[in-house]
Amino acid sequence: MSGATSLPPLVEPASELTKEEVARYSRHLIIPDIGMEGQKRLKNAKVLVVGAGGLGSPALLYLAAAGVGTLGIIEFDEVDESNLHRQVIHGQSDLGRPKAESAKDSIAEVNPYVKVNLHMTHLTSDNALDIFRDYDLILDGTDNFATRYLVNDAAVLLGKPYVWGSIFRFEGQASVFWAEHGPQYRDLYPEPPPPGMVPSCAEGGVLGVLCASIGSIMVNEAIKLITGIGETLLGRLMIYDALEMSYWTVKIRKDPNGEPVKELIDYDAFCGVVSDDAQQAAANSTITPQELKDMFERGEKFELIDVREPHEYEIVKIDGSKLIPKDRILSGEALAELPQDRKIVLHCKSGGRSAEALAALHKAGFADAVHVGGGVLGWANQVDTSLPTY
Repeated sequence: MSGATSLPPLVEPASELTKEEVARYSRHLIIPDIGMEGQKRLKNAKVLVVGAGGLGSPALLYLAAAGVGTLGIIEFDEVDESNLHRQVIHGQSDLGRPKAESAKDSIAEVNPYVKVNLHMTHLTSDNALDIFRDYDLILDGTDNFATRYLVNDAAVLLGKPYVWGSIFRFEGQASVFWAEHGPQYRDLYPEPPPPGMVPSCAEGGVLGVLCASIGSIMVNEAIKLITGIGETLLGRLMIYDALEMSYWTVKIRKDPNGEPVKELIDYDAFCGVVSDDAQQAAANSTITPQELKDMFERGEKFELIDVREPHEYEIVKIDGSKLIPKDRILSGEALAELPQDRKIVLHCKSGGRSAEALAALHKAGFADAVHVGGGVLGWANQVDTSLPTY
């Protein structure tokens, strides 16, 4: 395919395959492009997967099944019921368990010949280089911009390739980044989007099976990089639309004016996880779910505004709340609907969007407006436990 990049094999072959391994990987071995040598390269490969969630789940299972000899997993989270519609490496009996341990057990079922290293920690600027250093290849299955930039910069500094994937609702993207041979993530996204501009999967949702589509593409790229076959997505962004059932690719080029990566930085600050205005607004104007309950019980006069989207409001809501989606407040169009004679209390799912809306209200003169830290999830977990969470 024009513009695609052929690369030398990333990994040297292992010395041998055992009789059992030959039997296990026989359908690989009879593909001429892979054969014994390609499978030995997979056996010798060390691949690190960042996150054992939506993308990490299918990626880890298929990397293990393919015979990648060593898998590393960076994951600090625990298995939650809302994970199970897409994170297929975990099951019902794993609820509440560390995802890393659950993933390791599933990998052992798929392929007992795979060595698994667990890194049960947050990936940070302090530990990224030390963790990445021992691996040939990184797969990034994270869902936030701060970690994506951190993964990219650590890979650039160590000269390592990495496979990247992203999912949202019905659309997925994937690419390969390797600064020594082609573009890096910063060539695609030189600057992070403004805080609150791009909803996370927790806010916007994701079709469960989309994770399998993009996760398997990521593993396909990893296999090609390790064995040196085919043409990778280096220099191309692949976009998949599950509703239209269409795949297409666009070229990515190195940014000639891009700043070289010299060190790891504070990525939360760089990405502004919540905008400065929202942080300042929330600093002295945040109440807890319990304080909101107390306000109801005292019969205080206030207006409770839910700034989520209508389909979220249908899932769960706080009795007495009025729905005004965040964007209508930020644009100013909803300001006329807000009462002037009583205090305004905002809430969203967990507090991020309501903080952004709070900043807009403070600027518009609603100086005593507050928001609920923890949002409707906090209310459901701490006040009214009969409510569902999502």
